[in-house]
Amino acid sequence: MTDMLATMHRLTVAEADGTDRLDKYLARATGLSRMRLKGLIEAGQATIDGATIEDVSARVKPGQSVTLDIPPARPADPKPEAIDLVIVHEDEHLVVVDKPAGLVVHPAPGNPDGTLVNALLAHCRGRLSGIGGVERPGIVHRIDKDTSGILVVAKTEAAHHGLSDLFARHDLTRGYKAVVYGNPAANAGSVDRPLGRSRHDRKKMAIVEDGKQAITHWQVEARFGRPPVAALLDCRLETGRTHQIRVHLSSLGHGLVGDTVYGRPQKGAPAPALAFGRQALHAWLLGFRHPVSGNLLEFESELPDDMSGLLDSLESL
Repeated sequence: MTDMLATMHRLTVAEADGTDRLDKYLARATGLSRMRLKGLIEAGQATIDGATIEDVSARVKPGQSVTLDIPPARPADPKPEAIDLVIVHEDEHLVVVDKPAGLVVHPAPGNPDGTLVNALLAHCRGRLSGIGGVERPGIVHRIDKDTSGILVVAKTEAAHHGLSDLFARHDLTRGYKAVVYGNPAANAGSVDRPLGRSRHDRKKMAIVEDGKQAITHWQVEARFGRPPVAALLDCRLETGRTHQIRVHLSSLGHGLVGDTVYGRPQKGAPAPALAFGRQALHAWLLGFRHPVSGNLLEFESELPDDMSGLLDSLESL
């Protein structure tokens, strides 16, 4: 290995690997995806006993010498930007960030710069091995612009592949604090209703019969007012669909305070809630097994000042 940007793998095929396909063997040995390896092999970056092999289905044999040359990652299209970040954890393979409300995760037509990706390109400059051959952070999940809290980003292809698998299998712990309008009838519950694009507004998500399975568990932590007119919930995601908590809680008649898309202020909603400038949602907990080491990791984030101030105002009702 020369550095994190240009890498040479030199391997000797073990007896246990039998006569595996070259791409399958290299996927197991390097942690790279089969799709990424297909591109590298067909570009002439792999050899067996010194001979360049461009066929992904070529078979390896015990005792053979296999090399894989991964060229330097191409610069990403987004430009690095010096934006302050709160880094909760960082190692060779991943970085965990406590994102403030107002920061978009990924560049898009409406937000071409000033995003978390731009910030990470600057923060991790020279320490990104490339996702799919491009020097960029691997975004495996997102939280909305106006949602604050913890998210994890891959720095290497192996981490990106492993984290993507964890999220696909929902094999992680995700906790959110949410302030909602109204007084939930129960102290805890679950919403198991499928989500998909709204048939009336493609920019919104909605509960639809043919949508993807979505499950949210919630528990009341505090009620505010006499009688209660707002509540603090702890929500746990069993799945992680776009706008899942926002849509599910709204379907219960308890939209998020400050959510102008799905929130529905109820009659008698308190002034502090009506004046809150964003959706009152904070990703406070994220737990998962490290995609490379297998170690169990868990990270927590305290409520940001604006949500703490909101709760202080509501407690005085």
